[in-house]
Amino acid sequence: MKTILVTGGAGYIGSHVAKSFLESGYKVVIFDNLFRGHKQAVDILKKFGDVEFVQGDLRNVEDLQNLFAKYEFEAVCHLAALCLVYESVSNPELYFENNTQGTVNLLDAMTEADVKKILFSSTGAVYGDVQTLPVSEDSQTVPINPYGASKLSAETLIKWYEKANGIKYVIFRYFNVCGADSEGRIGDSKKPSELLVQNAVRGAMGLQQFYLTCPTADTPDGTPIRDYFDVEDLAAAHLLALDYLKEWNLSEIFNLGSGTGHSVKEIISIVEEIFGVKIPVREAAEPRAGENAKIFADISLAKKLLGWVPKKTLKDSVLSLKKWYTEFPEGYKD
Repeated sequence: MKTILVTGGAGYIGSHVAKSFLESGYKVVIFDNLFRGHKQAVDILKKFGDVEFVQGDLRNVEDLQNLFAKYEFEAVCHLAALCLVYESVSNPELYFENNTQGTVNLLDAMTEADVKKILFSSTGAVYGDVQTLPVSEDSQTVPINPYGASKLSAETLIKWYEKANGIKYVIFRYFNVCGADSEGRIGDSKKPSELLVQNAVRGAMGLQQFYLTCPTADTPDGTPIRDYFDVEDLAAAHLLALDYLKEWNLSEIFNLGSGTGHSVKEIISIVEEIFGVKIPVREAAEPRAGENAKIFADISLAKKLLGWVPKKTLKDSVLSLKKWYTEFPEGYKD
């Protein structure tokens, strides 16, 4: 049985990616420091296949050496990262230490163990304030926050490690992820979530007060426009990417999104319509820093080379979140 390493696999996105590989017959080893991941997510994943958990930190070289000495990996899915834009603005050194230096340590461990394939979760935040929409993979990359800069630095390192050590890569630039497992078994456990659709659903369900945290933007309704797509569609892209690497042995960068943009107010209205309620909205004391006004993705390259097409609608995502929060209103227990 082929073994896949999923760093950050106890987190929201990582657990869904791990689940997709398990359901496709792979053995999965999850490596997570549980800073923002959850052991209960790993326990639930055991229902889907052969999964093992190793607690460790990318910043600890010895942890990685022990990991790669114990297992023989076909490929690495690198999802372990800090990803809060506003937090990166106030604490940039933490983001470069974790997201960039952690990636160096992982690449070094892969090189030493002769593991030649990596799927890397990057972000649409690498583009910064874009001038032309939709954003394609060859658009300029000028991040406006340390989170985006730390991810772009990691992308650059991965490219150089390919030249030096032959590590082939697929880099995914995620846009705004939403939704949960369609059966409500795993999901986003943060309270409040940092993600708009999640918080709007919790507000509609009366689980928490919904706060408008975005800055005023130069858009038709004054709120930022983003590209929202489902976490299960994201996970499916990773299976296609590994097949792509195995078949073609070519490195590539892909945007992952829906290809369309919705404003914050539009998302709130969509959630209200699905639930048939009016969400009580309060303004946050301070808007989040480091946000841009409008961005959505050109996803034609992923369609062309991977055959990836997002299948879930926003309504699908909202209903999966409703199921998840009905089963886990307070998130995981650990």
